[in-house]
Amino acid sequence: MKKWLGGMVTMALASTLLAGCGGTEPVADGGASNTGAKQKLVISTWGFSEDFFKKEVYAPFEQEHNVEIVLEMGNNAERLNKIRQGSSDVDLIYLSDYYAQQGIQEGLFETVDRSKLTNLEHVYDIAKAPLGEEYGPAYTVGRLGIAYNPGMVSKEVTSWSDLWGPEFAGNVTLPNITATAGPMVVDAASKVAGNAEFNEDAAFTKLAELSPNIVKFYSQTSEFVNMFSQEEIAGGPIMEMYFKDLKAAVPDAKFVAPSEGAYAVMNTLNIVKGSDQKELAEEFMNWQLSKEVQEKSAKAKVDSPVNTEVVLSGEETEGITYGADVVEKLVKLDMAFVNSQMATWTDRWNREIAQ
Repeated sequence: MKKWLGGMVTMALASTLLAGCGGTEPVADGGASNTGAKQKLVISTWGFSEDFFKKEVYAPFEQEHNVEIVLEMGNNAERLNKIRQGSSDVDLIYLSDYYAQQGIQEGLFETVDRSKLTNLEHVYDIAKAPLGEEYGPAYTVGRLGIAYNPGMVSKEVTSWSDLWGPEFAGNVTLPNITATAGPMVVDAASKVAGNAEFNEDAAFTKLAELSPNIVKFYSQTSEFVNMFSQEEIAGGPIMEMYFKDLKAAVPDAKFVAPSEGAYAVMNTLNIVKGSDQKELAEEFMNWQLSKEVQEKSAKAKVDSPVNTEVVLSGEETEGITYGADVVEKLVKLDMAFVNSQMATWTDRWNREIAQ
């Protein structure tokens, strides 16, 4: 047993590859000048909200720093594997904390000079150093909770344990163990079994009890949305950022943070080992954490903000993980522990749960 820290979107979407090369001639101030030869910053990222990022995040930075941003896009696993293989000239990489932890343990990232990240003073504590002080911050923190259709469930859902109730008999979904939310569900099952500290055997026993009621173990959020819209499921665990899609399909849909705690879902920024644009990459990190970028991202419902100076109200907060009262209650998993156990959990999941 091991206690998981209280307190993880991964979202594998586009796989289009826009390959780029490494940096060219650096300027003396590490990228702050808008004169002289244009530099190149190669960024590895997902393909979601591509138009928003190009207009609101990349373009202003390019103009301010006289830099050309080149993108490599794909899902977490694909992009991290390219870094492992040395087949990419990426300087800066966006990854979920689960995959970023793998990169850290494999020595794939540079340490970060936090004195360059002046916007960190305005960032929630949970996002400042989610994987250690030497590595990059989380630029967004979402939460995993329960979404459900009240027209198909005869009670108000308030707890992870409600998923085991008769109201969800034969109409619930869970994320697969290999999905971002998979380890969170294992931890939640341990809590439902009555354990204050994580208990693997109790968690898998509890999940086995729920298995007959599972319509499908989903690997992509689009599968959840499709099942929910067609009323094949009454609900299940999902990341809050996708709740707007559920509301569009079922206007009365509800999202709840379970009483035992919703889980923090964090996406991080890190500098790839050997990058010759480290200072420029740190400038970009700081820009991504700025109130300007964070506010635009939140209002466009692209990412939940980690900058505490962002002020949202009314409909702007729907589908967004927002506010100290929400963020500070999130449960944060120990990603080093998760990574060390994933092979065992995946094997047990396939044998005992997803039969």
